[in-house]
Amino acid sequence: MRLRHLILLLCLPALATAREYVDYVNNRIGNISHLLVPTFPTAHLPNSMLRMNPAHNEFVTDRMDGLPLNVPSHRQGHVLLLQPYCGSPENVASAGNYRYDHETTTPYRYDVYLDDHGVALTFVPAARAGLFDLTYEQDGERYVVLSTCAKGELNHSGNILSGYEDFRGTKHYFYLVFDCMPTEIKAIPTNGGRQRLAVHFGDKTKNVRVRYGISYIGVEQAQRNLEKEIKDFRTKPLIERARQAWNQALGKIQIKGGTEDEKVVFYTALYRSHERMINISEDGKYYSGFDGEIHADEGVPFWTDDWIWDNYLALHPLQILLNPKAESEKLASYLRMYEHSGWIPTFPCVFGDAHCMNGNHAAVMFADALCKDIPFDVEKAAQAMKHTVLNESMIPWYRGPKTEIDDFYHKHGWYPALHPGEKETNPHVNNFEQRNAVAVSLAASYDDWAIARLFRHLGNDSQYKFFNDRAYNYRHVFNKKTNFFHPKDSAGNFIEPFDYIFSGGVGARAYYDENNAWTYNWQLQFNVADLIELFGGNQPFVDKLDRLFVEGLQRSKWQYYAVHPDATGNVGQFVMGNEPSFHIPYLYNYAGQPWKTQKRIRMLMESWFRNDLMGICGDEDGGGMSAFYVFSAMGFYPVTPGLPIYSIGSPLFEQTSMRLDNGKVFTVKARGASRENKYIQSARLNGIPWDKTWFHHDDLINGGTLELEMGPRPCHQWGTSPQAAPPSFDM
Repeated sequence: MRLRHLILLLCLPALATAREYVDYVNNRIGNISHLLVPTFPTAHLPNSMLRMNPAHNEFVTDRMDGLPLNVPSHRQGHVLLLQPYCGSPENVASAGNYRYDHETTTPYRYDVYLDDHGVALTFVPAARAGLFDLTYEQDGERYVVLSTCAKGELNHSGNILSGYEDFRGTKHYFYLVFDCMPTEIKAIPTNGGRQRLAVHFGDKTKNVRVRYGISYIGVEQAQRNLEKEIKDFRTKPLIERARQAWNQALGKIQIKGGTEDEKVVFYTALYRSHERMINISEDGKYYSGFDGEIHADEGVPFWTDDWIWDNYLALHPLQILLNPKAESEKLASYLRMYEHSGWIPTFPCVFGDAHCMNGNHAAVMFADALCKDIPFDVEKAAQAMKHTVLNESMIPWYRGPKTEIDDFYHKHGWYPALHPGEKETNPHVNNFEQRNAVAVSLAASYDDWAIARLFRHLGNDSQYKFFNDRAYNYRHVFNKKTNFFHPKDSAGNFIEPFDYIFSGGVGARAYYDENNAWTYNWQLQFNVADLIELFGGNQPFVDKLDRLFVEGLQRSKWQYYAVHPDATGNVGQFVMGNEPSFHIPYLYNYAGQPWKTQKRIRMLMESWFRNDLMGICGDEDGGGMSAFYVFSAMGFYPVTPGLPIYSIGSPLFEQTSMRLDNGKVFTVKARGASRENKYIQSARLNGIPWDKTWFHHDDLINGGTLELEMGPRPCHQWGTSPQAAPPSFDM
């Protein structure tokens, strides 16, 4: 008996410190940006309608405006600030602009101390509701101020506040309950249509708890959401439910091996891959910002908040694997948006289509889902995409009918570029964003390729041929003399003279977008084989790819980044910090030198994805960059969304297992994997020797095991034959 007790006592410390999946998440990673927008320490449930992050920008500040009841759309602003106050009544209007300290953040809980008011605060999320727990630690009159950030309406009755804030034309409703009765509630005068209420609790109240629900349908629905999700003011049960929700989501991928920091970076990336899209159905109904109406969802929830330019590359392919049912609902939501507005959106948000960047890569999202057996209405999607790409303008950041520039593209096959100093004649072209002429041409080629796949599935040969032929339009802007995709004017002449690093203004936007020609030279994910052919074969292709990673900035850093602020995470002219670069390191697999993919991927993960405040090198964009890391750390990546294949890289962990919705498990075993052992020596797929640098989606979704023997030196035999390269264009 004593021996058993001794063994139990020895085991207790280990049991007490056992970490669950969510405990590996550090949502401080990236809270200091390299140049542009940082990540945020968001507290929420996976893909939930309610998200909360504090109203301050970067970690290095010690000031915040308050705690928002919700962040309706990623990086688009927040609504309804909760602003505690402790002090003299005549100064209650000054609530906000807090100095804060002891900020502790997790996916399921947020804690902070507001210095000047002596208030300790805890927040815990539910899906459409939240709870704040406030403790007043210094003397003074205790208040809770609620402020709209824009126009709105605030009402009160007893211990209940309700109303809405107008968020970009969409009403964001709320219903809020205090756990104690206020002594007084009064309005604070404001300017510009903002509303503020000061809720007074006297000078004796030590704790005030606040629970609230949100809605896009109405106050009554916000109340129903609250009563369904948070029935009382207890924080512990709510924290435990939130932890369970995150452990369930994160536990779909299990890893063995690696360092503690690598595990933290991995599960943090997986956490960030569950921030968007969001499910905004409420009791079988949803509000659509695309027509301003409330609709019945007929059993299929409505999802929104997606930046497809950022997320079609990695986030949607990852969610196909992790949450295929939800991905099917997202596709149905895009088709509903089309029904409500007449266009397939590019950046759907709760208020409608923000319509940013270039291309309409919802086409690729549909094609990727089709080839991976995610159910949706293919006929409706094909017709909707056809209507959108042929009738809506391709001008970046402009949402409207096509113009004469678009007609030129449809007739000639390239977006016409302007010469430096040439005056823009189209009034819809944004002076800052400009035409993105090459980027638009390449994006349209990919989108047409994807639409062709939809029509081929439907057996519509004429429409398949029409869009498939247009998929080759990228050839019009390839300059064979320089082996670059090069802007061409309306007369068919390449713009000369031309600097492939700096021409095109800020972000090279006259011709490319956020990145220069060195990045856009590889934007042919759907036909890498033809890109290699355009370059003149494998060796010229590899030589140019090698040069990408060593080509200098050509100017001092401050001068370079003044022109290319989005191009963070540089390795030569390669830009890890921006989405168009994600697939580029995997392209060596297509040209017979896979060991270079393995080397580059490891170097990029180790350099730019770290467990620290600056551990993400660019705009994370609500899951886009994180999904790239999740895939790459597992050891494979979907270079071509729209083809059911994955390109093999270099797994970070000795074993990764993905638990699929169909009950199967796909496992990657990388024997001996370590920082030194990053090169594949040999491979087996389900026990069969495997010399290909890719595998099929069916190999993954049906369960199985990819076994890799890892070593410290490149293997120049594995995966180098022409037959080993991943397929291009078609399977």
